Amino acid sequence: MPARHDIDSERELWDTFAESTKDKVFDADPVFCWTQYTGHGPGPELLGGPATALEIGCGTGRALAYLALRGVKATGVDLSPVMVANTTERWGPLGARFVCAEVLDHLSTATETYDAVYSIFGAAWFTDPAKLLPLVAKLLNPGGVLAFSHPPAIPGAYGPQGMYKGGFAGKAMYTYRYSYTPRKWESLLLRAGFEKAEVRVLGAPEPDHIGTLIARAAVS
Repeated sequence: MPARHDIDSERELWDTFAESTKDKVFDADPVFCWTQYTGHGPGPELLGGPATALEIGCGTGRALAYLALRGVKATGVDLSPVMVANTTERWGPLGARFVCAEVLDHLSTATETYDAVYSIFGAAWFTDPAKLLPLVAKLLNPGGVLAFSHPPAIPGAYGPQGMYKGGFAGKAMYTYRYSYTPRKWESLLLRAGFEKAEVRVLGAPEPDHIGTLIARAAVS
């Protein structure tokens, strides 16, 4: 059975997340890291030195601000109006642009194209890849790159996974995340129109800790 996304409920969930992460917007510096561990793993070089970049599910905007400071025309899209207001106030003066929209709606109506599209624990984890990936491929300039990261799938738990936010008491706020093996992600990317795709799980800096799935795909 397909996941049943309720956009209004999900927007409320991500607004709550935005309120809980205000310190990472207003009291932190720009940073670009694909993993959940500070200083661990690759950096923005995975994007291939783009002149234009779009972050889908941009959250606190710190990665976009990092790119904007380095001369990249950086745009982010996020479902939460609270988050977009916060990031626009904080990072807009640096040149980053933020758009409040549902990612599939935004991608399906966008007229601008990009050298790179990326997601760091963002929309690539929370959006049906069968719908998302072909839209991204169409918006990339020749030679353009899609890169994304999120936690790897729990063994045996693949496809859309329901996820409550804020614990297991109180109002039922939930969303879906999409988890697959690296091999399955590569298949999905190639099927969506990417010429090359490489997906791997980078181990954590500490033994037996949760690693990070990192994907990179390019169009011709």
